[in-house]
Amino acid sequence: MTHCNTIIQTLRERGHRITPQREMIIGALAHDGRHLTVDAILTVIQAQTRAISAATIYRTLDFLFEQGVVSRCIGPEGQAIYATLRHGPHIHLICRRCGDEIEDNDCTIAPLGSYCEERHGFTLDQQHIALFGVCAGCRERMEEQP
Repeated sequence: MTHCNTIIQTLRERGHRITPQREMIIGALAHDGRHLTVDAILTVIQAQTRAISAATIYRTLDFLFEQGVVSRCIGPEGQAIYATLRHGPHIHLICRRCGDEIEDNDCTIAPLGSYCEERHGFTLDQQHIALFGVCAGCRERMEEQP
């Protein structure tokens, strides 16, 4: 069973209807393999049809996120980016100065998750996280300036 079909099957088992629009949005996310913004998903889908609006994509992505079949975080441009859970747990390190982004699949933030759970009773979603800071190149340029 393809990844797209796995997501669709999961939603059906939970009693949710799979409209043609939902199926196209799930397909765009599942088959692309990258992180996508609403605009990127709209571009992919509009290559097939103009029958889906950005509002439908926003509503569907909110629904998929609430169902736990996609992850969402804020990307370097400040827009929400989405990926299926197949992408696996990972972290984005985003430079506030130049906008460069480092994706790290090996990074673990388990200690932060444990801290949040113990201290606040808060379960951290560690599937897709973005952290903002300054990259090594920008830091070096900042240190070189008088």
